[in-house]
Amino acid sequence: MTPEASTRYTVAWHDRISAINQADWDTLAQPLKTPLLEWEWLRLLEDSGSLGPRKGWLPFHLSVRRGKQLVAAAPLYIKGHSAGEFVFDHAWANLAERLGIDYYPKMVGMSPFSPVVGYRFLIDPAEDETALTALMIQQIDQFCTRNQIHGCSFLFVDPDWGRQLNNLGFIGWLHQSYAWKNRGFDSFNDYLAVFNTNQRKNIKKERKSLKQFGIQMRALTGDQIPQPLFGLMYAYYSKTNDQYGPWGCKYLTPAFFKGLQHNYRHRLLLMAAFSASQDDRPIGMSFLLTKGDQLYGRYWGSRDFINHLHFNACYYDPIDWAIARRIKRFDPGAGSAHKIRRGFEAVPNHSMHRFYDRRIQQIMQTHIDEINRLEQEQIDTLNARLPFSKNNGSAPAADV
Repeated sequence: MTPEASTRYTVAWHDRISAINQADWDTLAQPLKTPLLEWEWLRLLEDSGSLGPRKGWLPFHLSVRRGKQLVAAAPLYIKGHSAGEFVFDHAWANLAERLGIDYYPKMVGMSPFSPVVGYRFLIDPAEDETALTALMIQQIDQFCTRNQIHGCSFLFVDPDWGRQLNNLGFIGWLHQSYAWKNRGFDSFNDYLAVFNTNQRKNIKKERKSLKQFGIQMRALTGDQIPQPLFGLMYAYYSKTNDQYGPWGCKYLTPAFFKGLQHNYRHRLLLMAAFSASQDDRPIGMSFLLTKGDQLYGRYWGSRDFINHLHFNACYYDPIDWAIARRIKRFDPGAGSAHKIRRGFEAVPNHSMHRFYDRRIQQIMQTHIDEINRLEQEQIDTLNARLPFSKNNGSAPAADV
């Protein structure tokens, strides 16, 4: 970025996203695949009290204008801990402590509490993306250095954008996620056909089991979602996280879920389980987001434990819904390897890191290739367990 180029822009920092005009922000965010960088989602996180200074998430968003026009923006947060990120960097924090290096506070770019690939700077396509990215990184580096912020990380980054950060000196750290990929299925039976005989029978059995309990699944989107279900979804989300005690991930408030009904319900899919004996109130639900040809699983919960309800609400019925709508990719969210048995592939994602202490930066740079190699081995090992038939189960394609 030359001095002449930088003078064409005005850069500003904002301690709340509502300080930036929604229409201006969404002009940049809506063309992206991910719905999780749109203004209303991020605003609800702040205004609902799900994040803020008392939660250790200090919003500090960056904007770039050409004259009065917003041409670039980045949702950013200053943090004094690593909770809610789903990139578990505690080993690096412990290393810094042993070396006598401050690790916190740090700056993080992500959609908070969401381990969903797609983070990037929001940049007007009419602008020079490479130059603007470099300018914004320069501003971030200067801000962090001036304010004794010890590192900057971008999590679950858009792969193409991540490659730009490599060129700017950020270190790419490989992680493992899951994804269901539509191979051009016309029906759920087409999807079942890729499995080996045993797993195909198991999935059919798990789908049929709900009928024994008189349970029917219904997909509710947009204006179809009754107002009481927003509060009920919070109750189920809360109960699920409470079961895990200190390992739970209960970051969102009731106000966040209730706020979704007003200006964000067009992105929502609730997969609701209704009992024949209680038809007006779901006994379990999964909460998903959808945008374009992408589907994202986020939260789940139920009133009581019912065998296989989780698999149907979170995997099978969303996949059935996705096939009918030509969804290309379904990211089910964080979780364990039981997803492999349901046809979700292990896929790579990257976080990008810069430490402002040269010692820890050099240590990460020295060892990251081996760390990433071991993570890729784990991805390959998981995918070797995919229960696909030899005729239909080709090796997973590279994730792009």
